[in-house]
Amino acid sequence: MTTSNSTSPAAAPVAVVTGGARGIGLAIGQWFLDHGYKVALLDIDQPTLAATEHALARPGDVLALHCDVSQPEQVDAAAAAVLARFGRVDALVNNAGVAVFKPVLETTFAEWRQVLSTNLDGAFLCSHAFGAIMVAQRSGAIVNIASISGLRASTLRVAYGTSKAALIHLTKQYAVELGNFGVRSNVICPGPVETEMAKLVHSVAIRSDYYDTIPLGRYGSTEEMANTVGFLCSKEASFINGQYLAVDGGFDASGVGLPTLRRNNPDLQDVGAAS
Repeated sequence: MTTSNSTSPAAAPVAVVTGGARGIGLAIGQWFLDHGYKVALLDIDQPTLAATEHALARPGDVLALHCDVSQPEQVDAAAAAVLARFGRVDALVNNAGVAVFKPVLETTFAEWRQVLSTNLDGAFLCSHAFGAIMVAQRSGAIVNIASISGLRASTLRVAYGTSKAALIHLTKQYAVELGNFGVRSNVICPGPVETEMAKLVHSVAIRSDYYDTIPLGRYGSTEEMANTVGFLCSKEASFINGQYLAVDGGFDASGVGLPTLRRNNPDLQDVGAAS
């Protein structure tokens, strides 16, 4: 005989996390599992997603769905699968994202569209599909994962930074309209986080620039990002709507990368000499 409603499948809240196979997305999914949620993990990387599903070893609580969030039909199919399996959606975390790190004039239109189609279009499509479920319930929370690059410009991030800035505004648009149905929308803006992607793309020089600029003097952890997202989805944040929160160790007070860019680009080494 069941003695606690928290163990009933009908009573368990449900979270959907895009880009949930690794890194920040996986940490967020783990936070939800640790707090009694059923979790749907969406990811375009099917082998990694399958490995994550196997490692979590919680088939009753985890639904792993191969999904390209930039494709409307795949997002709609994922929403239908989540609803068929769990019957509701209480939290959506739009975490799926890609980046191209190149100088502005070397970034192609194809690369621009690649980044925006995942980072911005994906959040739009998922918020529509899963937001409709939450609107029907008259409850729920959306948290988008933007970036400190969406709050201020940095080097080599024209597509990435622009997509994240747009995502911050998109969050406010959903907050204004869906808030009328009891669905809250907020966004976090992580600073540098210790992930596999960061280890691949952050050179020694860039890491040094970050350390020199962040008041706390370190990178954030995926668990710190997950804790913030979990709070924003929880009842403790029930009157927080349409807000962004920089989770960055204080980095929003400054910037990074310009000295390294100038040192590495002979065309910029004379910048400022005339003055």
